[in-house]
Amino acid sequence: MSITETIIDIPAEHEKNVFGGFDAYAKIIERAFNVTIIARNGEVKVVGAADEVLKAKSVFLQLLELSRRGNQITEQNVNYAISLCYENKEHEIVEIDKDLICHTINGKPIKPKTIGQKTYVDLIRNKMIVFGVGPAGTGKTYLAMAMGITAFKNDEVSKIILTRPAIEAGEKLGFLPGDLQSKVDPYLRPLYDALYQIMGPEGYIKNTEKGLIEVAPLAYMRGRTLENAFIILDEAQNTTPAQMKMFLTRIGFGSKVVITGDLTQKDLPSGTKSGLDVAIKVLNKIEEIGFSYLTSQDVVRHPLVQKIVKAYETYEEKAKHYENKSEDHSKLKRSSKINYKSEKIRGNRDEGRP
Repeated sequence: MSITETIIDIPAEHEKNVFGGFDAYAKIIERAFNVTIIARNGEVKVVGAADEVLKAKSVFLQLLELSRRGNQITEQNVNYAISLCYENKEHEIVEIDKDLICHTINGKPIKPKTIGQKTYVDLIRNKMIVFGVGPAGTGKTYLAMAMGITAFKNDEVSKIILTRPAIEAGEKLGFLPGDLQSKVDPYLRPLYDALYQIMGPEGYIKNTEKGLIEVAPLAYMRGRTLENAFIILDEAQNTTPAQMKMFLTRIGFGSKVVITGDLTQKDLPSGTKSGLDVAIKVLNKIEEIGFSYLTSQDVVRHPLVQKIVKAYETYEEKAKHYENKSEDHSKLKRSSKINYKSEKIRGNRDEGRP
């Protein structure tokens, strides 16, 4: 294995952003590619095996370009650039960054951060109905909200409707105090959080009073026709097949719909089918409907969340494998018993016994 080195010129004003606090990002790159990184006077020397040095250099160049575009580099950016590098897709991280959806109330740009998120956003632009399916932290609801607010501000729709099924996450909360709005608010809090961050509390209250933004439980959708609206159904894995059908048949002219859900986090009673599961099977061949499947690679929360999601995916795959093995073993046992009984009955008949 030949050892080589290369020099990368990183301007001083971008060095801290690219390297991270206490050189945290440089250490991640060192571990990922088994290289040594030495920074001196604005120059970065990378030493190691030739192939790995090239990969490390490529990651640094992509992060530098993100920094030049005004982005605050995060650990998620670093880890994702490394994972793309192994697939020879590292240049796509800069292409993804070009897609600006809108800004938050504080001026922070909202953009897709992974290839999966970019595909999801493009589907929302091009399809009338989009299903965004994936684990927690993949930005399903947040990006849909950003797209909805952008469409509303651009007068592409006349109102935003946000809904989700009012189901407790494995706990019984009992009777909640207050009027009807107070009772449903706890279930809809994640939608409010995203609205406040993107639109600001004042913008939300003003548009709500005018009836231009509506946040309501799914049960309130029955009997309505939702026209010229951007509609988001969140936590769709907690709908029943009847609720999902009811919701999908509310859609009128000029509307765009995004349905988000995580098939691994169902809070429905045991034995109840998920409306999201059924809808995916029933509607997957309709051209006007798009399906975006996000994975643990698209998690953009704290890096620990990505590890948690991955660990659960591995655990569930193993559990499913053992469950299938156990079922096959049980079927084999039952089959053996049936064959044994049949042979015994046949033997008795041959011998003239009942």
